[in-house]
Amino acid sequence: MPKRHSALAHAAYHDLLRSLRDEGLRDLRGTPTLVQRNGRGYWYDSFRVGSEVRKHYLGEDRPELTARMVALRDDRAPAQQRRRDRARLVRLLRAEGFLGLDPTNGSLMAALAGAGVFRLGGTVVGTHAFRLYEGELNLRLSLEQTAQTDDLDIASFERLSLALEDAAAPPVQQVLADFDFAPAPSLQPGRTWRWRQTSGNALVEFLTPAFGEEGLRDLPALGVQAQALHHLNYLIADPIPAAVAYRGGVLVQVPRPERFAIHKLIVADRRRAEDRMKSAKDRAQAAYLIEALVEDRPDDLAEALEDARARGPRWRERIEASLSRMPETAALLTALI
Repeated sequence: MPKRHSALAHAAYHDLLRSLRDEGLRDLRGTPTLVQRNGRGYWYDSFRVGSEVRKHYLGEDRPELTARMVALRDDRAPAQQRRRDRARLVRLLRAEGFLGLDPTNGSLMAALAGAGVFRLGGTVVGTHAFRLYEGELNLRLSLEQTAQTDDLDIASFERLSLALEDAAAPPVQQVLADFDFAPAPSLQPGRTWRWRQTSGNALVEFLTPAFGEEGLRDLPALGVQAQALHHLNYLIADPIPAAVAYRGGVLVQVPRPERFAIHKLIVADRRRAEDRMKSAKDRAQAAYLIEALVEDRPDDLAEALEDARARGPRWRERIEASLSRMPETAALLTALI
């Protein structure tokens, strides 16, 4: 069975996450404004700069977000004290064995968060997301599982990026340039979705769901292009916030763990022929999360599996192809139905 952190560490993580989420709703420069677009509501901090009204995106309209804005309206805790409290929580988490990020990845993640990448819909996917389930699911990951990748994958919906009247500041391309990243060549001159660090091996990739043919799409809110991929719409639907235990904490968002696990079954079969090592890694991550979720969140996992299987025969074929190589995981999922 998966090993767990202490109850103290789990509580400290959620305290850190709550503080980071609340920070984005404090000290509004103007008036919270609800804007309706295509049947969805979006909250903005609307304020005037000279004769111009500017909008700072706060989040999609949900009862939980509204309640937090009301609760924080009268909270006057000093900013310096809030930062100290978060730093103390991060130290506690590290002492309890929580994973951290090295200075390069940590400072890059913090800079992207500061520019608004995750506030504007960016979702961390891939191995970095898997590592961040440590706090959400209270998992103590093993040395083998914590091998850090130099690749940072960020996904976002094209339609959300188009709908938001806000943009990253400073621009994402400037943030990447500050960390010595340069655009990697692509088949379309002047357009790229991958940025490689010139002084190291780090790679940042931007992705978006494909509704139709795969290819490059614009993400206006982030000011970058992204590679459109099938099955990604399933993965990043309804993402959740996550806290990175770096310095005073960094707020990002990741896919729901049950969707991440089932998606890994799909991509493991999709790239089994071209990259067997990555396919095996995908299956290992899926197996570990499924074992944890069967214990903690079986209903969520069953719903995610049912959703994926209902999306068509090709989805079902890929899931079953991976599970045919994972008999113990297949038995766990069969018992859910």
